[in-house]
Amino acid sequence: MVSTKTRTKKVDQLQRQIDEKRSEIHSDQYSISIGEIANLYRDQELDIHPEFQRFYRWTDEQKSRFVESILLGIPIPSLFVAQREDGKWDVIDGLQRLSTIFQLMGILKEQDGKKVPPLVLTKTKYLPAMEGVAWKGAESSQSLSAAQQLYIKRAKFDFKIILRESDESAKFELFQRLNTGGAELSDQEIRNAMLVAANRDFFEWLKALATLPEFEQCVSLSDRSYDEQFDLEVVLRFLVLRTIDLKELSGMGDLGDFLTGRMMSLADSFGTWKRKEDTAFRRTFELIAGTASQDAFRKFDKVNNRFTRGFSISAFEVVGLGMGYNIERLPDPKVSIEDKIRKLWSDKDFLESSGSGVRASTRIPKTLELGRNLFQP
Repeated sequence: MVSTKTRTKKVDQLQRQIDEKRSEIHSDQYSISIGEIANLYRDQELDIHPEFQRFYRWTDEQKSRFVESILLGIPIPSLFVAQREDGKWDVIDGLQRLSTIFQLMGILKEQDGKKVPPLVLTKTKYLPAMEGVAWKGAESSQSLSAAQQLYIKRAKFDFKIILRESDESAKFELFQRLNTGGAELSDQEIRNAMLVAANRDFFEWLKALATLPEFEQCVSLSDRSYDEQFDLEVVLRFLVLRTIDLKELSGMGDLGDFLTGRMMSLADSFGTWKRKEDTAFRRTFELIAGTASQDAFRKFDKVNNRFTRGFSISAFEVVGLGMGYNIERLPDPKVSIEDKIRKLWSDKDFLESSGSGVRASTRIPKTLELGRNLFQP
């Protein structure tokens, strides 16, 4: 039975932790009209960060339903922004809503600075007459009336603002919590957002590695995986897990959170380790591409004596990370690894640890150790 003294100590400890973390976050909130928001965007005082998210993902039907909500006066969820040192705002949550408004008004720009074609609305459940209507109609559309445009411009959004006095990690944590589990962004896109703000050079380098021909040749992903930037996550896994002490994985917990935490730690010391990891990554995939190539991370069918199916993350953990761990010590850059990969798919421990239903936190310590031993010189 837990004593009263122990319970009191636990409660006091919890309160200290609450007070400590609350002191790291300074916030404000107020309502801003859409007209004012558009001016902030035009003046480049509001950054929607297209470089780290899929820039625009809503369909015209989704955009039209959002405009319908504004016209009907339906409450819109709060938007979250973080104030930078220069006073400008980074959008943490609300990209799709803001982009829809800016495209409707004809001011939305792509990453290269080119304007996105203005939005032509579709009919909606309650406003079927919106079909073919635009902010300023062209030959194929009609314009919103001046009164309707004013109604939209005067509608207000509630902004939650993380002030610049807050701890730097606060906006990253908020971005992750707001987006995790939602349909808008993949886990890696959330990490990309955090990494761009923390260390843009690291992010650009990560993207460059993902486009190396040797890497693309070996890691054959589906269109959806590329769309959700899983190729960048595969690169990140290589960087985080290649030489990690296996003892550190005992308390890994959720893999996504683990990767995010390690990524942010690496961002702080990017300049000290970049050259070594860049060399290891390039050498590893040059070697794999020159031997097993696109079969390196696919399942081997013993019955038909051929490689089948698509990319296997478990095979990557053994082959890619096993090769990466030993890359500095491998004596022959032309050594064939295909035989080892074939044998891997007969290994009982590998098959048991990589089967469906096995959690990543359980699988990864086993696959990493197996790969390091398998490719040891």
